[in-house]
Amino acid sequence: MSHDNTNAKLIYMANQIATFFKSQPESEAAQGVATHINKYWEPRMRRKLFEHIDNGGEGLTPLVLEAAAKIKRPEAA
Repeated sequence: MSHDNTNAKLIYMANQIATFFKSQPESEAAQGVATHINKYWEPRMRRKLFEHIDNGGEGLTPLVLEAAAKIKRPEAA
């Protein structure tokens, strides 16, 4: 799978999680996104997410970007 396809899939998945948690109280939504990603995404996926965020995070919803501060950043590969 190409780098662009991987990013597109991760962006899509992260935004889908954010869409679900937007129905939660605003004070809990970002933590909900972060908790879900921390619990269910393997370090390789989180590493790719942070690489994308570090490169501007294009395509990610504001809620995903807000949640990033609460997501466990894996060590470099």
